[in-house]
Amino acid sequence: MKAGVSTACLYPDLLENTLEILMKLGITDTEIFVNTHSETTADFTDMLARILADGGASCTAYHPFTCPIEPMMFFSGYERRITDMLEYYKYFFEAMTRLHSEIFVLHGNLHIIACPDDYYFEVFSRISETARSFGVVVAQENVARCQSRSLDFLRKMSQSLGDDARFVLDIKQAVRSGENPFTMADVLGNKIIHVHMSDHDEKSDCLLPGKGTFNIEAFLMSLMKKGFDGSVILELYRNNFDKPQELKESFDYLDKIIKNIRKERTTI
Repeated sequence: MKAGVSTACLYPDLLENTLEILMKLGITDTEIFVNTHSETTADFTDMLARILADGGASCTAYHPFTCPIEPMMFFSGYERRITDMLEYYKYFFEAMTRLHSEIFVLHGNLHIIACPDDYYFEVFSRISETARSFGVVVAQENVARCQSRSLDFLRKMSQSLGDDARFVLDIKQAVRSGENPFTMADVLGNKIIHVHMSDHDEKSDCLLPGKGTFNIEAFLMSLMKKGFDGSVILELYRNNFDKPQELKESFDYLDKIIKNIRKERTTI
């Protein structure tokens, strides 16, 4: 288990500038949120890879800018759009190979126009199969506006797809959906391979870690007991903090918690 920070935290700053800021702060693991097609090209991606290498950092996960159109392109039932979108997503998967990034974050369909579960799982499998040929794992994120907002839906997905089902657990999205992150961790278990971390309290559903009431240490301990050994990525919105230095402080806070958990487990 390791701590990291998403480039999405500093949106809408340009991606390369954001990544350089994170490297200067000493962030050692990232999730890259790519914001437009030109940022998927080989030259641009190689530039990102050099920034990461110079900072001694890794890119665990990759988040596409196309998530708002996934409902139409993948889940509306129009076969030619699915085929075309699978071809387009190869741009992302190729970029990920250049970044040595393994986890692709999928939002999926909107809950207000939900498609049948079996059809959803079939399309997810097709996306996963395409990604697998690039050495990439597709992971379904729980998102409040999407079909994946429901733990019941994610449970069905896990049961239907077996080992092919992998998940990104986003804490703020769970709170917005009325789901308990601890329950989600317990139900989805070791199929959770990536975490979007934030804190919250009664007034706000997205805060810097340590600024709310969420028991992050207990949560990460419960994940580790289930076999989780992935990245815990700080993912906030730009209005949730004042200065980039606060991201570093939160990164250090998460890193300290993770190290304490490891120490406790090795002494048991």
